[in-house]
Amino acid sequence: MKPKAPETAAPTYLIHDLTVVSPDRQRKDVQSLKNAVISGEQVHFPNRTLLYDLYHDVWSMDGFLRGIIDKRINTVLNKKLKFIDKSGKENVEITKLMRSKAGRGLIKKILESIIWGISGVEFKIGQKFEWEEIPRKHIKPEKGLITKSQYGVSEDNGYKIDDLPFAWIIGEKTDLGLLLACSLYAIYKRGNFGDWAQYVEIFGQPVRIMEYDAYDTKTKEELRKVLNESGNSLAMMIPKQATFQMLDGKQSNGDGQLQSTFKDACNSEMAIAILGNTETTSSSSSSGYAQSKEHGEQQDEITASDLIFVENYLNSEKFLTILKSYGFDVNGEFEYDLDINLAKLKLKIEIDMQVSTKVPIGDDYWYDTYRIPKPDNYDELKKKMDEKSSLAMQPKPSEKPDKKEDPEKEDLSDFSQPKFLDKFFLRLADFFDQARH
Repeated sequence: MKPKAPETAAPTYLIHDLTVVSPDRQRKDVQSLKNAVISGEQVHFPNRTLLYDLYHDVWSMDGFLRGIIDKRINTVLNKKLKFIDKSGKENVEITKLMRSKAGRGLIKKILESIIWGISGVEFKIGQKFEWEEIPRKHIKPEKGLITKSQYGVSEDNGYKIDDLPFAWIIGEKTDLGLLLACSLYAIYKRGNFGDWAQYVEIFGQPVRIMEYDAYDTKTKEELRKVLNESGNSLAMMIPKQATFQMLDGKQSNGDGQLQSTFKDACNSEMAIAILGNTETTSSSSSSGYAQSKEHGEQQDEITASDLIFVENYLNSEKFLTILKSYGFDVNGEFEYDLDINLAKLKLKIEIDMQVSTKVPIGDDYWYDTYRIPKPDNYDELKKKMDEKSSLAMQPKPSEKPDKKEDPEKEDLSDFSQPKFLDKFFLRLADFFDQARH
């Protein structure tokens, strides 16, 4: 009986043992997308290589698509993330770490898992917090493997993710990402731009048409020479005996509006898939303040969901264990310091003040709802406030005036007194009466 061969040990750095291949930049069409999706959704041997090559192609070449993806990611990156320990105080060291280049880059990879389906990073062993990205084409989430070759599908050609303590794979096993919904429109838009460019090339310049006698070869050669030496715009030489008709489609598309409308439709579909709306990136002819406000609130909901998504992954046992290996105190949790919407807050405080007259509301509610820091000497300050409130409610002793006020003396600046107006009109009547006499 032959002895069992020892299992292949994982390398010190996984990324050094992978055979990385450059992205496929060949022409992509709808059939390419269909084949890539079929390959990625296979039950027994799924492979996302074709799909991620197509994703990379449309993501890197479509400016609008890349812009809306960056907008969604940057909205979260610009929020203030803090690490709060068990005592409720901020751990400045970990907070500063997550604001560094390595920390922000890690948050970006977490968010990119929503767009691409998965993300993978490998943390470097040492005292400094560092990591490198694991190429997505080598990650087989359905099988729980990271393969040496991008086309590998078995454990013989890779490593189990569970056996790699410093490899962190983010995302759901069967999620192909939001780029799947955008790829079709990006491909259509690319073809549309090609047709648009051809339309401009053909009809953007005047067409030169020269006729010649079919039997006059010398005139034909002279005309050819004239056309070659007079510029590069579209030119045609037609025998007089032939019938020529140019149907340019200007009756239905005289200014290229057809291609522009198609391009806008593709952009709108991609914006809805990534941002959940269209009015926060561009304005339509029917847009107004109410519509833009509604779309902005829809995007706020998506941002709030992304913040919770990032918090859940950063507070996961896997990541906190990795942070602990770098020597950080991880007894606490990450949380975002959300921005305050003043318009909503103003409405809320009006409601809260009305409710507080009907039922008692605890002080912690006010601190948590309006993001007011609770003072360390809260009990002492609360006691002083209660004492002042009780004193204010006690009836004041009657005070006698030091001197008797003159009842005839009135404040003429007080317009609320009816006697002032009476005296004013009386004096005005006396003035005009003297003037008449």
